Amino acid sequence: MKGDTLILFARAPRLGTVKRRLAREVGDLTALRFHRGQVARLVRRLGHDRRWRFLLAATPDRARWRAGVALHPQGGGDLGERMARALGRHRRAVLIGSDIPAIGPADIAAAFRTLGRADAVFGPSEDGGYWLVGFGPRRPEHPFARVRWSTEHALADTLANFPRHRVALLRRLRDVDHAADLRGLGR
Repeated sequence: MKGDTLILFARAPRLGTVKRRLAREVGDLTALRFHRGQVARLVRRLGHDRRWRFLLAATPDRARWRAGVALHPQGGGDLGERMARALGRHRRAVLIGSDIPAIGPADIAAAFRTLGRADAVFGPSEDGGYWLVGFGPRRPEHPFARVRWSTEHALADTLANFPRHRVALLRRLRDVDHAADLRGLGR
């Protein structure tokens, strides 16, 4: 729907700075190759869909890489502050991470449809976090307060910030944080 914005959050592909948990198990180069390929796949798969506006929000702010779309800086602060700022610039927006290989256009369309009847939508990941977060115009002032990022508590902590809001969940997907996750892709 016109006015809907999809934001892909990603780190610039630099050796030793991306997918650090994965890199500890498979090496920096393999982690970098996965990250670079995954961002490129998501841009191809989701970046040119006419149903939404697509933004690639990159960190660090002065990042440069040929991603096929314009880069937008994430700005300073912790992950929650950067996500809140990115989502807060739009009336209806969905934000995804770059490490969920199974994300497709149908998932993004489902998230925007869900925002027609809910204030917020989350795509839970198998590890207790989430692969997607989306907000309509009615949202808490501090949606990511006191979230224990990169833990099995991330989704539950975030949901605790939505006590008087209609929240919906999408399908559960697996993100790639460890070597076993990468092996599970058949790479």
